[in-house]
Amino acid sequence: MTKLNLQAEQIEKIRHLAKVGKDHTYQFLGYTLDLETSEFHDLLEKGTVHSEWGVQSMTTLLVHYSLADETPKSGKLVKFKDLPGGYAYEHAFIQRAVNPIAQVFGNNPAELAEAAKLLKGKRLDYGHSSVEIPALEGIPIVYILWAAQEFSASANVLFDESASCFLSTEGLAGLGELTTHRLLKAQSILKEKTQ
Repeated sequence: MTKLNLQAEQIEKIRHLAKVGKDHTYQFLGYTLDLETSEFHDLLEKGTVHSEWGVQSMTTLLVHYSLADETPKSGKLVKFKDLPGGYAYEHAFIQRAVNPIAQVFGNNPAELAEAAKLLKGKRLDYGHSSVEIPALEGIPIVYILWAAQEFSASANVLFDESASCFLSTEGLAGLGELTTHRLLKAQSILKEKTQ
């Protein structure tokens, strides 16, 4: 059993931000967090999270998220570099969150939408394939993929302009990387099921 080290006030703030009802569980990115017990499970892997790094980074991410004020989405999508100070992390963000999407899904864009379904994502109409993933409540992340044809596949990752009201730009970089990692994990699970 894995528990996240969250304080009672942090849990209550997460409950409020995530709009969690009476069932006391918050599901996001293929994880579930019990807000009564702080138990944390990986729904994609059908088990507990065993990685100490994963537990610590998830705790840190949720602690920072719990400091946010509820902010409505602006409806304006922005590139990572356009977030406050985003240009400083842009190269690393592209390497860790954007390029893996093009590399993994570039030859079969339909797989992006299928993987996104496992993360409660929805299909959009940009590029050859695009999805919106509800990374954390209030912070949707949009992935746009252009398939490999005459040129190499390419991708983009966009945030609602309001995302910086929830997390710092560094926190959003981590959340974007985590979301990409979970999309790749979902795709590998789907591939295993078809073999």
